[in-house]
Amino acid sequence: MVNNLATYYFWVKTLHVTCVVLSITLFVVRGTLQLQSRPWWQSVLLRRAPHIVDTVLLSAALWMACQIGQYPFVNGWLTAKVLALLAYILFGMRALGRKTPPSQRLPYFVAALLSVSYIIGVALTRSPGWGLI
Repeated sequence: MVNNLATYYFWVKTLHVTCVVLSITLFVVRGTLQLQSRPWWQSVLLRRAPHIVDTVLLSAALWMACQIGQYPFVNGWLTAKVLALLAYILFGMRALGRKTPPSQRLPYFVAALLSVSYIIGVALTRSPGWGLI
C-alpha cells in the first residue's frame, strides 16, 4: 500500500509540475498577445485551456497537500504559495483585462510573472524565504 501511495504521489506531482509549465506558458502567450493588442480571446484554445489546466493543477496540489499532511494557513510555505497565487491571479487578470489601459498592462504582466516566480521558488525550497531567511 505504501509503495502504491508513493507511486500515486510521484504521478500526481508530475501532473502538477506539467500543469505549472502549461499554465505559465499559456499565460505568457496570452500576455504577449495582449501587449501586442492582438485579439487572443478569439481563440477557443487560449480562452478555455487555461481554465482546464488550472483546475487540474489546483486539484493535484490539494491532493498532494492532503497526502503530505501540510496545509495552507497551518504551514508557512503553503500559506506563502496561496497568498502569492492570489497576487498572481489578480495581477494576471489586470494584465489580460481588455479594460486595463495599455500603459498599465506591462507592469501588471511583470508583477504576475514575479509572483509566479516566487511561487516556484517557495515550492522548490518549501520555505517562504526560499531558504535564505
